[in-house]
Amino acid sequence: MKILMLGAVGAGLICGVAAIAGPLPTAATDDDFHKFPAELVELGRDLFFDPILSGNKNIACATCHHPTLGTSDAMSLSVGEGGVGLGESRRVDMGNAPKARIPRNAPALFNLGAKEYTVMFHDGRTAKDRHAMFGIRMPEGRTLERPIVSALAAQNILPILSPDEMSGHPGENDVADAVAEERIMGDGGAWDILAERVDSIPEYRQRFSEVGSSAIHITDIGTALSAFIGSEFRATESPFDRYLNGDDTMSEEQLAGMDLFYGKARCSTCHSGTFQTDHDFHAIGLPQFGPGKDDYASDAGRGMITSEKEDMYRFRTPTLRNISMTGPYGHNGAYANLEDIVRHHLDAVKGLASYDRSKAVLADDVDSDDWKAMDDFDEVMRIAEAIEISDVPLVEEEIAKIMSFLDALTDEGAGKRGLGTPNSVPSGLPMDASAPPS
Repeated sequence: MKILMLGAVGAGLICGVAAIAGPLPTAATDDDFHKFPAELVELGRDLFFDPILSGNKNIACATCHHPTLGTSDAMSLSVGEGGVGLGESRRVDMGNAPKARIPRNAPALFNLGAKEYTVMFHDGRTAKDRHAMFGIRMPEGRTLERPIVSALAAQNILPILSPDEMSGHPGENDVADAVAEERIMGDGGAWDILAERVDSIPEYRQRFSEVGSSAIHITDIGTALSAFIGSEFRATESPFDRYLNGDDTMSEEQLAGMDLFYGKARCSTCHSGTFQTDHDFHAIGLPQFGPGKDDYASDAGRGMITSEKEDMYRFRTPTLRNISMTGPYGHNGAYANLEDIVRHHLDAVKGLASYDRSKAVLADDVDSDDWKAMDDFDEVMRIAEAIEISDVPLVEEEIAKIMSFLDALTDEGAGKRGLGTPNSVPSGLPMDASAPPS
């Protein structure tokens, strides 16, 4: 009965997506990316892998965004603070058990150094905004204290404040205590504590001085991280990129899939532009599980930021570059398999109503009521009613061709041409044993 009722909702949706083939994007060039000196990129690399930026000094940015895991962590919802290991091998540290899973999927980092990336997070809560302090809008209570180079650099200094991601919980360390008391900015705030930690390490102090930072500030750390992420994880040498530059590098099946992608299948309605994203927000009816973003375990996405009804259950369009290596997919990693989420797009209401919970990849040793939202029929109906994409009738052969085209978006060398994983980090803290040097 529930599936039938959801189907009725889907039949009554008003969808404004037209079946119009879009033009191919232009090829990416060096001018599309921010540029940084090599010394700053290397400094950012060491900070990216250094647990010094976490409250308990036990988790690094790379833990949830590791190069060997497609710059994500191969999990639907990460276990951040309180976990040990990487990816699907990550397990709960029973001596420091996490309070909850991280409520959203760890997104991949490919091409975030491109200038067009001005909106960050699944809900866009950090974004370039000329009306905001220093031109970048930040969450309440986390306003930038100094100018910063990009939205990516600003985004980098927010996960370190999240209790379940990196800061830890009250009573565990001084950073976590400051966060719990909402002491974020200014002297003695969480950002200041972390910056002083880094500043107290002679090697970091010297290297930041060499790139022009007389006293390390949290914005210097964010900028260094953005320099590394933007340089290391550039992915612009896929077969599709070479095709856009005039080379005959795609198979007949990939070309047929490209025609469908930019035509009949209407994928490019949202996955447009050089990196196959319109940087906008859309409701596609993904099932909701995990702790959610409120006490009810729901997640209304963009609507929680704008409080606008039309933004409820909308999430930012992800890039499709290197999509074959960045699963699980969706704002909460609802689908581990790429073809499964492609099929969801073809009939979103059906995908929501008949969702197979085994499609998610969740650590099984976290004490969490993961399915509270999906067990509430009213909440599932609200998700269904917000769906704004229309059904796309494709046959199996056409789906196979689209999958082939998505493979052509893979730059096999991305994350392998640069600096790689360091042998050690300046803090001297141990790196995860599951992260061998490149």
